Amino acid sequence: MAKHEHVRVAVIGSGFGGLGAAVRLRREGITDFVVLERADSVGGTWRDNSYPGCACDVPSHLYSFSFAPNPDWPRTFSGQRHIRAYLEHVTDTFGIRPHLRLNHEVTKMAWNEGELRWEIETSGGSFSADVVVSATGPLSDPKIPDIPGLADFPGKVFHSARWDHDYDLTGKRVAMVGTGASAIQIVPAIQPKVGKLTLLQRTPPWVMPRVDRAISGPERWLHRQLPFTATARRGILWGIRELQVSAFTKRPNELGLVERLAKANIARSIKDPGLRARLTPSYRLGCKRILLSNTYYPALAQPNVDVIASGLKEVRGNVVVAADGTETEVDAIVFGTGFHVTDMPIAPRVIGADGRSLAEHWKGGMEALRGATAAGFPNWMTIIGPNTGLGNSSMILMIESQLNYMADYLRQLDVLGGRAALAARPSAVGTWNRRVQSRMERTVWKAGGCESWYLDANGRNTTLWPGTTSEFRRETRTVDLSEYEVLRAPAEPGAHEAEPARRTSRKKEAVQ
Repeated sequence: MAKHEHVRVAVIGSGFGGLGAAVRLRREGITDFVVLERADSVGGTWRDNSYPGCACDVPSHLYSFSFAPNPDWPRTFSGQRHIRAYLEHVTDTFGIRPHLRLNHEVTKMAWNEGELRWEIETSGGSFSADVVVSATGPLSDPKIPDIPGLADFPGKVFHSARWDHDYDLTGKRVAMVGTGASAIQIVPAIQPKVGKLTLLQRTPPWVMPRVDRAISGPERWLHRQLPFTATARRGILWGIRELQVSAFTKRPNELGLVERLAKANIARSIKDPGLRARLTPSYRLGCKRILLSNTYYPALAQPNVDVIASGLKEVRGNVVVAADGTETEVDAIVFGTGFHVTDMPIAPRVIGADGRSLAEHWKGGMEALRGATAAGFPNWMTIIGPNTGLGNSSMILMIESQLNYMADYLRQLDVLGGRAALAARPSAVGTWNRRVQSRMERTVWKAGGCESWYLDANGRNTTLWPGTTSEFRRETRTVDLSEYEVLRAPAEPGAHEAEPARRTSRKKEAVQ
């Protein structure tokens, strides 16, 4: 067991959120931190998801840090390999390697009230930290449904995020379970090589054409020589998506024209009226994430593909049985069934000031002040927390906003001096959450007539942000100390008492 190490900040995870936090800490002059990563390399979601056809559905120049532009993206929508390489590049460029603690999975972190710090246990040693920044991400732990008979299936079973590259699908009979963002990339990638592909579909997605192309050499040269051209490109991509937000959040009926375009997209590739009917959604476009593909529908029209408009009910030996009774013999089952999003896997491992876990606090639904801090968990914050997700734009924009908030949080602790902690007031968390949920009621995600992974077990959308990214940027630019209590260590004046929060004057910095 490695020796105990104390740091000012412990960052959990090394995907976009964790690496972004590490870079921001260094830019703020903070070098006393570690990045605890359970795997043997950085990359998060883009390390774990390496399935055939894996790519991003957000344009490359928008799906990258503003402080680390990449003039050499090869395509307008880049694939997994290039995004992972970008994250490795960021790690090296900003000197994050010495802070990495790879193969250090966090097994428990508990708040030490007497010392005002977090005690952290990992698979590679123990740590303590004044502040914890949890960046484990919502798309980190795969979700496989509890299917009767699955454990006795004699063939191969794996999730899209744990792709078995040693298993050759050539000529195999494959069942693809799910029709989300991963499945619509996997299906056209494996269809030409498998013997038979059976798609088990509970709900058809809305799929729009993917306007993807190679970025030419002259374009990349221009972005290298004149960086403002890449910045302008990013700005245009951002602006278009900001203008789309009101249709999702305030006027869902405006999406009717886009639905007609999506239906035309189906008709272009699917000539069989029966199949076309099975692939046409009955809910409002946007209620689930709108997917992008030029190859999904053509693949489904091929003779070696069957679409069963019914979810997987059970497995009997090597036979998959759909909810409508359809039986199909298969050699392999691939699950594209998403992740534990509304039941954050790290939550049971985080023990707060009252001795209860974050999972217990969030039993009725996740909620965090400005998507970052939770009541009962001092000096703990999360990146891509509750209600910070997006349905139409780049999560990197939201991450950078939360990094602004993190930076100001640490500045406030510096101003307070001594051993101090900030504890989100339950009243402030409640007020913020009620405001978000009230705005959520008129969005397409709640009123669009579908069930999606955005909703928790209670039917609340605790995943998405019901506004623009620029609005979220304003809401998280600085910490409002009136929303927090100041805690002091017992050895200092005012022990065991919460100080009233005071607004302090300080230099304000923000990642632009």
